[in-house]
Amino acid sequence: QVQLVESGGGLVQAGGSLRLSCAASGRTFSSYGMGWFRQTPGKEREFVAGISWTGGSPYFANSVKGRFTISRDNAKNTVSLQMNSLKPEDTAVYYCAATFRRLATQSPSDYYYWGLGTQVTVSS
Repeated sequence: QVQLVESGGGLVQAGGSLRLSCAASGRTFSSYGMGWFRQTPGKEREFVAGISWTGGSPYFANSVKGRFTISRDNAKNTVSLQMNSLKPEDTAVYYCAATFRRLATQSPSDYYYWGLGTQVTVSS
């Protein structure tokens, strides 16, 4: 069992930065690939970034590549999403998720554990 709690969301102006954090409970956190997803009303949840169980192989959706970075600290059971050069279209609820796969994937259906999400709003 893994419980995920996101934090760090908020309101920021376009061009600004936010850092999202996801704190995980459970002793097996380091066994999971981790991902960040986002969702806006009326749209499907979309992949943002993923990282493997070791902290390697980070990859990103094309829409955030070069602006977002993902990292994890298995000693602290945390995964973070650093978001720079934010745009109004980045406005969404952001979710942290864990997959049994060692390498994170882009499909939400591959993820078993989800946090409740944190709102990110980027004003123009």
